[in-house]
Amino acid sequence: MNDNSIIRLSVSEASKLFGVSTRTIKSAIDNNEILYIVVRGRYKLHFGSLLEWSQRSTRRRNLFNNSGIGQYARDWNIKNQKYSPNPESIKKTNQFKIKKSVNLVNSINNDSNQL
Repeated sequence: MNDNSIIRLSVSEASKLFGVSTRTIKSAIDNNEILYIVVRGRYKLHFGSLLEWSQRSTRRRNLFNNSGIGQYARDWNIKNQKYSPNPESIKKTNQFKIKKSVNLVNSINNDSNQL
């Protein structure tokens, strides 16, 4: 992955987004539970690592969903059809997956019959 595409957050940003205290974030840093780098004496936390960390504990998951950004995700309904997935493209993708699975099963059956 390109370093430019990695999202990094400060401790205070992470605590607000995930609904936990800064002390909790710093404790996770001290326990090496979160990936981070230090830039000019400040922690910059890897967003993906934070997300995984927040979901490992039921308590943190609930804080994320009730006090953090998760409380808003329930209300995110895409109303602009331009950016919503086209139902036809979803059907085509599912049909492709089914065909691929059937072909895989058939090839396994053919291989086992040859033995």
